[in-house]
Amino acid sequence: MAEHYSSFDRKGTRWLLQRVTAAFLVVVLAYHFMLLHFVNHAAEITFAGTTARMTQVGYFSTMVMFLITAAFHGVNGVYNALINQGLEGTQKSVVKWVLVAAGGLLVVQGVRVALAMTNIV
Repeated sequence: MAEHYSSFDRKGTRWLLQRVTAAFLVVVLAYHFMLLHFVNHAAEITFAGTTARMTQVGYFSTMVMFLITAAFHGVNGVYNALINQGLEGTQKSVVKWVLVAAGGLLVVQGVRVALAMTNIV
């Protein structure tokens, strides 16, 4: 049988954060899906309705946390998948910083859109 290998140290912070963010994403994605597909059907979703939801502090903060958590979870997962494939040395460092920059830009742009949807900015 093949030996199990993972770049995650099961006692490490990245391993724990990957699991915690996954649990958070499952819960918030279920809430998001229920709200926007069962409570409000797709045909009923409007720009004005989105703006109204985003002006609620609880909804706004939940969606921003959803964005930040999803970005971290994705970047961390891709990084560790590449390490599992044998990425080392300078390439590992370059990929890490490219992924950090891409995740950061994603979060910044997502927060800008979320703020624009509140009509505050």
